[in-house]
Amino acid sequence: MRFLIYAALPLAALFSCAPAVEEGTVQAGSTAAALDYAPQDWMAKSLPEIAEALRVGDVTSESLVASYLDRIERIDRSGPTLQSILTLNPDALDAARALDARRAAGEVLGSLHGVPVLLKDNIETKDRMATTAGALALKDNVTGRDSPLAAGLSDAGAIILGKTNLSQWANFRSNDSMSGWSALGGQVRNPHILDRNPCGSSSGSGAAVAASLAAGAVGTETNGSIICPSNVNGVVGFKPTVGLVSQQYIVPISSTQDTAGPMTKTVTGAAMMLNAMATGPAKTDYVAALDAAALDGARIGVLRFAEGRSADTIAHFNTALGELEAAGAVLVEIEEFERSAKFRRDSRSVLRHEFKATLNDYLADAAPAVPTRTLADLIAFNEAHADIELALFDQSIFEASQALASLDDPDYLAAREAILSVTRENGIDALMAEHNVEALVSPSGPVASPVDPVNGDVWPSWAGAGWMAAIAGYPHVTVPMGTVHGVPVGFSFMGGKDQDAAVLSFGYAYEQRTQLRADPQYLKTAEMREEISAAMHRKAMP
Repeated sequence: MRFLIYAALPLAALFSCAPAVEEGTVQAGSTAAALDYAPQDWMAKSLPEIAEALRVGDVTSESLVASYLDRIERIDRSGPTLQSILTLNPDALDAARALDARRAAGEVLGSLHGVPVLLKDNIETKDRMATTAGALALKDNVTGRDSPLAAGLSDAGAIILGKTNLSQWANFRSNDSMSGWSALGGQVRNPHILDRNPCGSSSGSGAAVAASLAAGAVGTETNGSIICPSNVNGVVGFKPTVGLVSQQYIVPISSTQDTAGPMTKTVTGAAMMLNAMATGPAKTDYVAALDAAALDGARIGVLRFAEGRSADTIAHFNTALGELEAAGAVLVEIEEFERSAKFRRDSRSVLRHEFKATLNDYLADAAPAVPTRTLADLIAFNEAHADIELALFDQSIFEASQALASLDDPDYLAAREAILSVTRENGIDALMAEHNVEALVSPSGPVASPVDPVNGDVWPSWAGAGWMAAIAGYPHVTVPMGTVHGVPVGFSFMGGKDQDAAVLSFGYAYEQRTQLRADPQYLKTAEMREEISAAMHRKAMP
């Protein structure tokens, strides 16, 4: 892994305020690994707990940053070597000291004052860190400008600790891609079982939050890239209504579907981050809107057509539904939903058209040091650096996008209208109206398969209906609902446009009843689990 630090400051100095890494640590995958790599003290806490500890003076921001930096060195760069963080902010400790001083002077910026968070490395910040999307072509993309969401987090007092690794170009380069891999960062590892897929494209954000490398993180989603990594890494992920969080100064894919969203250990933490990230004159207090009794009397649509075929996942899903009923919810079964035969083709066409247009705009305005100014330039750059960029898979999506016409193409306009109709007025809106329900629920996704550098992503039968919320641009939250042989699975709530507060509140009510987030075990493979090892290595009967 190439670990980037944008400063003249040597690595030893950056970690000089952090406790030394103990020698003789247990190797990941041993039976003692979970205990060895388990977070201690404040590292084990959730974002709301950390924010409260800072408020009352139980911990300082400087000590938190130093502890996180030590844990990143010990867990991300060595030990299990998660490779979830691509870049560290060389000014994080200075920012922490400054925020501690402001707090001491009675100048508290907001509810995130002094809280260290991570941003996916396609989100611009005005510090000395580049915004690379994991690509060699953008390694020098230091723009000196804040994305509005980064500015919002900073205005609320958050410290941008660093940038997380990701599926390169937000997993929109190749039809044969491998989720969680980037040319600059290598392969992100799932901290629960290290050879399991961390899912894309916000894989580093999901893995880092699960492994307690920051209090929270920001991911981005076009179609599943917040929800899927949150699902398989066992954390809370929230995809807002498109437009609630500004997409300005974020490396784009789709003007129709792109959004950023928070990824944390708890729904309350996600709501706190969303309060800071959301834009617009009439802001909602998403924390104040959380209600542990939100499910009582609520009519909830159960998307049986999206439960998948995994018996283990379905069993967890049915248990979760029982919790909803016990909380007072009225469940309404929804058995089927039909899409047209050309839906998938239209969806691909929309994304590829919009990618070419939005990326060309972004590259034209990138940092002066960036050598590629168009998608065509980027394709040529990757071919010239094929030993790095194309070592594992091609750039078939780039090439297909480059061949398309502009956004005034009638085929694009018709395809966009069609997929929005299927997922909005004839999709989520219709299902909610027809069945008179306030939210829709399903599993969040499949159980993570192993990382496969030979074949690329190979997933089991898919579970979940997150594609509906993603394409419609509607809110979606995933909350942990347990594990399957140590691999997390999540429970999803989706709602209509701008129903973000309600969706978060339903997720909160479920979370408060269940508390099913599992701590990572850092096992090398699933065969390190006792029940699997026993089954895999039985000897023949005499």
